[in-house]
Amino acid sequence: MDRRRSVRRQGRRYRRPWFKKCKEYARNFIAFLFSNVGIIGLVIGYTIAGSFMIQALERGKPIPVQLYAIGNRTMFAKKLWNITMELNANVKLKEKEYRDTIDVELIRFQEIFVNLTRKGYDGSDDAYGYKSWSFAGAFLYSLTVITTIGYGNIWPHTPQGKIASIVYAIIGMPLFLLYLSNIGDVMAKSFKWIYANFCLCRWCPGVAKRRAERRIQRDQQMIEDGSSDSQSRKSNSSSGSPDVSIEMTNMNARQSVTSDAVTMTSNGSYDVESVNVPITVCLMIMVGYICGGAILFFRWEFDSGWTFLDASYFCFISLSTIGFGDFVPGDKIYGQGEFDEILELKFVFCSMYLMLGMALIAMCFNLMQEEVINKIRTTVRTVKYIFRCRR
Repeated sequence: MDRRRSVRRQGRRYRRPWFKKCKEYARNFIAFLFSNVGIIGLVIGYTIAGSFMIQALERGKPIPVQLYAIGNRTMFAKKLWNITMELNANVKLKEKEYRDTIDVELIRFQEIFVNLTRKGYDGSDDAYGYKSWSFAGAFLYSLTVITTIGYGNIWPHTPQGKIASIVYAIIGMPLFLLYLSNIGDVMAKSFKWIYANFCLCRWCPGVAKRRAERRIQRDQQMIEDGSSDSQSRKSNSSSGSPDVSIEMTNMNARQSVTSDAVTMTSNGSYDVESVNVPITVCLMIMVGYICGGAILFFRWEFDSGWTFLDASYFCFISLSTIGFGDFVPGDKIYGQGEFDEILELKFVFCSMYLMLGMALIAMCFNLMQEEVINKIRTTVRTVKYIFRCRR
């Protein structure tokens, strides 16, 4: 009984404090957030939070460019009316005089509105941002900020919105880069597995040739290892102090190489880490993804005058994060209609297309980098082998 009481007292005495438990829980939570699943939810949640933030700061606030454009339009309409009434007051209204006077005023009106368009006037009467800063528009703006696309079709006009966008971008851009690195690595490993198990089959064209080349490379490596072993044995025998441990390690290395070759040829399977995806396959994936997105945007923006080439150009400019802003998704993406707050499925597809596409581009670049490094190493080995043969 005394022993049990002492054990209980020791257990009570050595219990972890509550702040250590909280620290462990916080550490596990942070590790989950920066895992592959958590980073996706973190980026989406951060973008949604940024859309609500920028919407609260900008929606309902007056836009100076829009107000100035509407005021100028009303002023010029009154001015043209006054000119018409003054010239009409004469007994004989001269057409040439009327045309000359109206042309001068219209040229001034045109110059003013061209400058306003350069400053961001979109031709609408949305002077308080209710249409442009809907949830869909704010979400797309937040996504283009952290992805560094930056279309430039909408931007914050208030000082609070500009400061919030700076802070939001400082935190969001490294977070999105972390998302690209993690998800791109996972997608690269997954695609390597798919390519190794479905594309490198025995019935695929060119696979037998590649297997023969790999077999020749392994045989050459074994011959080089054997020659290096014989040279080391000769040097050890001439010196009179043979090193048994070096010979044993070389024998074990050769046995491991031969055993790996046997398992590879008998089972017909490949090591996923050693598989290199060709550059042509990566280029085909990127071109196919851009063409698929171009078909969708061409159908959605057909009424806006987009051609298939314009849609392809928009997809490439967006996924490459260039973002000129000359082509931007319109009303059918933002979900504007009778109910401004309707979140259309097309808008969800547009956001998913951008996020998944940038991760796919990162995956293709990762695979292409590995293939280029492998080609360089193979070329260096071939050059070394040629020099050895010539000697």
